[in-house]
Amino acid sequence: MTVQNSGSFTYAHQNVRRLGFGAMRITGDGVWGYPADVEECRAVLRRAVELGVTFIDTADSYGPFVSEELIASTLHPYGEVKIATKAGLLRTKAGPGWVPCGRPAYLRQQVEMSLRRLGQESLDLFQLHRVDPTVPAEEQFGLLAEVLAEGKVQAVGLSEVTVAQIEAARAVVPISTVQNLYNLTNRQSEDVLNYCEANTIGFIPWYPVASGELARSGGPLDDLATQTGHSVAQLSLAWLLQRSPVMMPIPGTSKVAHLEENCSAADVVLSAETYAALTALA
Repeated sequence: MTVQNSGSFTYAHQNVRRLGFGAMRITGDGVWGYPADVEECRAVLRRAVELGVTFIDTADSYGPFVSEELIASTLHPYGEVKIATKAGLLRTKAGPGWVPCGRPAYLRQQVEMSLRRLGQESLDLFQLHRVDPTVPAEEQFGLLAEVLAEGKVQAVGLSEVTVAQIEAARAVVPISTVQNLYNLTNRQSEDVLNYCEANTIGFIPWYPVASGELARSGGPLDDLATQTGHSVAQLSLAWLLQRSPVMMPIPGTSKVAHLEENCSAADVVLSAETYAALTALA
């Protein structure tokens, strides 16, 4: 299979460029409050669109609410850009402590609030941020089916789920995307990715840029970056894009320079040898 890194993916009749933008980092420290440099974050959003990004991922819990508000006040009306948002995690403070909340009444409320903040009549993609273990899963999936049928959302996605959970959800509502932790050095969701590819479901890897020991200065990934002339981030993203045609990475940043570096990964074509070497790193 030949995979074009700069290609696109279509879900629920919405066609987007596969290399998107994750808007979690256009918030303050600990994903809480407004960023220290609001205008730089606005510049990042505008530059992302200039560079051809047509898929922006956010959530009501980023800020909370700050990311959605900045996206709307900077980019609305969105034109060809699709905004994916999420609900299902409560925030009470900065940093850790994200608490699942999948009560149908709460999720419906958050759909309405995201519609208002984003200035939309229907959300392009609404994702359940987590499956709440304290609420029957079929009730959460049922709410997703309801808002889809009502036209409040155009497509539905899940986040941090197993294959079994995807199948259970698909018995209730069409699932267009799945967003799980996945990158060059963390492939614990390999089975989920394979399932998504087999069923033409978009796979959105969060935390897509590899880090840690393999990416350290002088480490094997850093050595490959030196050999190829591409940055660690570019290699990480290019590898993801070549890994599967349903892969939709959403690297995030609050700096224009980092955004431009990340977006250029769509133009990086890894040789078979480099791709194999990267694959073998994990």
